[in-house]
Amino acid sequence: MPKISIVYYSATGNLHAMAEAIAEGAETAGAELRVRRVAELAPADAVSANTRWAEHLAWAEENVEVATMDDLEWADGIALGSPTRFGLPAAQLKQFLDQSGGLWFKGALINKVVTAFTSASTTHGGVESTVLAMLNTAYHWGSIVMPLGYTGDEVKETGNPYGSSFVSRKSASPDEPALATARHQGRRLASIAAAMSAAD
Repeated sequence: MPKISIVYYSATGNLHAMAEAIAEGAETAGAELRVRRVAELAPADAVSANTRWAEHLAWAEENVEVATMDDLEWADGIALGSPTRFGLPAAQLKQFLDQSGGLWFKGALINKVVTAFTSASTTHGGVESTVLAMLNTAYHWGSIVMPLGYTGDEVKETGNPYGSSFVSRKSASPDEPALATARHQGRRLASIAAAMSAAD
């Protein structure tokens, strides 16, 4: 049974919905799961100025555990998620990844399978570059980077082979094509992580 950690940052809930879809897909492939959010770093006045942000954060603080380095070390496969911020992952996720130096130093993340997912407000808002930027960390860890690829009909419909993504201008919350692609990504992650774990 592969162990999968899904570690993400979500301001208004879109990335949380995608994380849950990845978890659903991984679970159908027999994975043991941890779904974890990274800590919020934004000042309280910025959060309170956006109703969706404030409501989602209040809900998440009650319902979703905060990620730790143990969640990375425990896993055979890792899915990293963040909304785009000028074509880059949000500072909240980056700050979490910046804490992984100790695991990197002792080689604890070598050969783990890592994939990424994202969302943006516009079609060309940086979804591809954000996925690529998140995965730069996995190269340094010595992990196995898992692209989504055009590996299923779901991906062919949504059109992003780098990682599942959602463009929020189309609707307030991730639509079914985006969630179906995320579930496919979760199944693929669990399958490949299981194979890698067995090989080790």
